[in-house]
Amino acid sequence: MSRPKVRAILSAARRHKQNSLSEYESKRLLSAYGIPVVQEAIVHDWDGARQAASDIGYPVVMKLCAAGITHKTERNLVAVSLRDEADLKQAFRDLDRKTERSAGDLLVQKMVKGVREVAIGMTRDPQFGPCVMFGLGGIFTEVLHDVSFRVAPVDMQDALEMMREIRGHAILDAIRGLEAADRKTLGESLIALGNIGLENEVVQEIDVNPLIICESQPVAVDALVVLKNSEID
Repeated sequence: MSRPKVRAILSAARRHKQNSLSEYESKRLLSAYGIPVVQEAIVHDWDGARQAASDIGYPVVMKLCAAGITHKTERNLVAVSLRDEADLKQAFRDLDRKTERSAGDLLVQKMVKGVREVAIGMTRDPQFGPCVMFGLGGIFTEVLHDVSFRVAPVDMQDALEMMREIRGHAILDAIRGLEAADRKTLGESLIALGNIGLENEVVQEIDVNPLIICESQPVAVDALVVLKNSEID
């Protein structure tokens, strides 16, 4: 995806007075900047869901997807480890009964396996501007608060230092039969987040959690882009 298409996504969101992008659009923006994201498809009905799952390959995950809908797991709006069409059908029926279903589409994505989860993000500080974050991910991110920050722009040296600064940095090493995480790709993703903030004033915050280390490769399986309350020129 080209940078003009990124601007088109952001402009459309502001025209519709959205304060954030949907998960699908958030990951389209990340992908445009080279951040690896999970294989997925947005669907509108059962036939679309069945075809998407077939194209992607089981097991898959199904989620409700719409701008403004966050904390989907806590609200039982995510179905994971769907192994076949029967599982997919049941998940579709369950999500279709949710009251929020009328407000959004469905997202079918590849089930990414990995025991290591990190989080990356960007926040726009009133004084310093875009700041990039790296830390431990998953459900304990806010509890452990094991994170490192840099003011954008970020270079590879900054990114590698951020990875070493967190207390749990050993999670990226080759441990217990796991390959070492691809620090180069992680570093490029942190650099990209800084560039998004520098090049798109309307982007207030980016939260990518979890970024799963699948074998050695980082893959963003969930993301949220929050927008400023100002119009794009």
